[in-house]
Amino acid sequence: MSQERPAAGGESRRQDSFLLGENMETRIALIGIIVESTESVEQLNHLLHEYGSHIIGRMGIPYREKNVHIISVAIDAPQDVINALSGKIGRLAGITAKTVYSNV
Repeated sequence: MSQERPAAGGESRRQDSFLLGENMETRIALIGIIVESTESVEQLNHLLHEYGSHIIGRMGIPYREKNVHIISVAIDAPQDVINALSGKIGRLAGITAKTVYSNV
């Protein structure tokens, strides 16, 4: 019995296209992130790196008096990509994320 293999670049190519947002209309958005616990910071940085080709810029502010960190991420990407990133960030322990979209 033989095993069927996907065509060269099959599934990973589709995933790359999704992450890169190829041939899709993009939107500008701001993802606001509140880090209340540092247990998931490494995973957060990995996600931001993974979606780095869409990120316009980011700013982090440590709010020492309240022991939280505030991060804003400006992104230009297809809406599906923005939703995927925001959802993944929001599922991290100790981290909250909300997204606001531009009308442009």
